[in-house]
Amino acid sequence: MSSTHSPRPLRWVKSTYSGGEGGQCIEWAPEHAAATGEFLVRDSKDPNGPRLPLTREGFAGLVEFAKHHG
Repeated sequence: MSSTHSPRPLRWVKSTYSGGEGGQCIEWAPEHAAATGEFLVRDSKDPNGPRLPLTREGFAGLVEFAKHHG
């Protein structure tokens, strides 16, 4: 797996399973995932905060959880 730091800025996309009121939003970096296989997730309220690196399987599990509990 690659490093979570990239030489160019990442494009972040809000999850479609995030809360509509703006309070519970997560974002992910799809181009980074496609290029490296590492799925980065962050809290949209804290864009400079920590990034959670997930495997493809871990990200799929997060999406399934959100579908059922979001």
